[in-house]
Amino acid sequence: MPDDTGTTAPVQSMQTRIDYLERLGDELVGRGLRVRLTMPLGTAPCLHVMNPEASALTENILAERGVDGWWFWWSWAERIAEADDVPGAAARVAQVLAASPVT
Repeated sequence: MPDDTGTTAPVQSMQTRIDYLERLGDELVGRGLRVRLTMPLGTAPCLHVMNPEASALTENILAERGVDGWWFWWSWAERIAEADDVPGAAARVAQVLAASPVT
């Protein structure tokens, strides 16, 4: 059902997801990671993140709204950080995808 702006809630929700993922992607690129926003047909968009120094270190990040606001999520359904905390989320993602030093 359209809201008072003439748009539908699912369209707004999809755009909000994309906006959050794009902001996170920009922050991650600044930290040296590669990102690609993917929008598979029939599913929520996600941000595919890869460590270019270790291409096996990849992850798909989601942005979802819950009763307590918008959050970034790992693909295994664990919260990363609130979606408004883009630097905090980027730091956590970069830490998880960091290549371990060779000993």
